Amino acid sequence: VQLQASGGGLVQAGGSLRLSCAASGRAFSSYRMGWFRQAPGKEREFVAAISWSGGSTYYADSVKGRFTISRDNTKNTVWLQMNSLKPEDTAVYYCAGDQRGWGSQFYYWGQGTLVTVSS
Repeated sequence: VQLQASGGGLVQAGGSLRLSCAASGRAFSSYRMGWFRQAPGKEREFVAAISWSGGSTYYADSVKGRFTISRDNTKNTVWLQMNSLKPEDTAVYYCAGDQRGWGSQFYYWGQGTLVTVSS
């Protein structure tokens, strides 16, 4: 599967952005999907993940209550709705997908989209 992330940009603190990740290829519903981010000078970190059907979601504590991950398997797309953005959310955001169970690391990665939150 190939993943294409989009939707990043510059936003003021307290604002919102919605990131999209479009997947090419077949059987999108067989992939669990996730969002990760990497801030300048920091390691990549987990943000959110969603199960194959969308019935289960998981969030990093730092974004819980502010970010929402969702997917539409008919559109081969996963979204990350980001509300109440903070300057510390500034990072390159990557979507990722994998067909294996939750114990495995994500194998497929998109190219990243930059989110900049100004104070």
